[in-house]
Amino acid sequence: MAILRLFGLYFMLTLLMIIVGFVVGAYFGGDPFSGMIVFLFISIAINIFSYFYSDSIVLRAYGARIIEKQDNRRLYDMVKKIADINALPMPRIAIVSSSTPNAFATGRNPKNAVVAATTGLMSILDDNELEGVMAHEMAHVKNRDTLVMCVAATVAGAIAFAARMLWWNSLFSGGRGRNIHPALMILVILTAPLAAFLLQMAISRSREFHADATAAKLTSKPWALINALKKLEWENHRKPLDCGSPSNAALCIVNPLTGGGFLINMFSTHPPMEMRIKALEKL
Repeated sequence: MAILRLFGLYFMLTLLMIIVGFVVGAYFGGDPFSGMIVFLFISIAINIFSYFYSDSIVLRAYGARIIEKQDNRRLYDMVKKIADINALPMPRIAIVSSSTPNAFATGRNPKNAVVAATTGLMSILDDNELEGVMAHEMAHVKNRDTLVMCVAATVAGAIAFAARMLWWNSLFSGGRGRNIHPALMILVILTAPLAAFLLQMAISRSREFHADATAAKLTSKPWALINALKKLEWENHRKPLDCGSPSNAALCIVNPLTGGGFLINMFSTHPPMEMRIKALEKL
């Protein structure tokens, strides 16, 4: 049911893009339903591209380097152990050269998965804490969260871009070809990107709790993951990650871009750290 709910959220993202297409088609004097069809095909193209190339896009955004066992035996052996326990194929392992501690996983399925860790992560965590973090990322791989979140991030970004283009064109088009009420156009311009972002946030938040619980049960060391999350929260608040992009922030184990605060927690792709720790303490 959890997986069905996630794909339901993904369907809503595609539906939002079709609505934007309806408004674009009507506003610029064309057939609104033609605009819907065009944006549907755009959405499908984005989804297909994301399915096959999301891992390459994310790795390139973070400047991640694929490694072999001899490059970092500690990290390689730890991931291999977790993969064997889960009966998963051995994923590719990547290292991001950054002093900010964080980790993420990407890939369209377990056979094409990549798990990545920053150099800062390995420098501040002991073996138990690092094992908890990598078990969290492998839980995302096992549950196929990486594909859903990558596609959701891509489609949400496309919706925001389409609405932004509609806004700028409405300012400079000189009022030609407006077959739709301005109030409806403004409503879509303002709400479509926000709705897409909130859906993306819901996808990420629900899976973070699940991955935390899976990792804690797999390692039988929830305290180790709690300690790791506390360290990561503090370090990322003090020094946000200097690579990647906001659209990929949902893939990281902790929010790599900003600190705390009510508004940030409300619109963050990750649940508040206090909630995650309390959930782990109950295990």
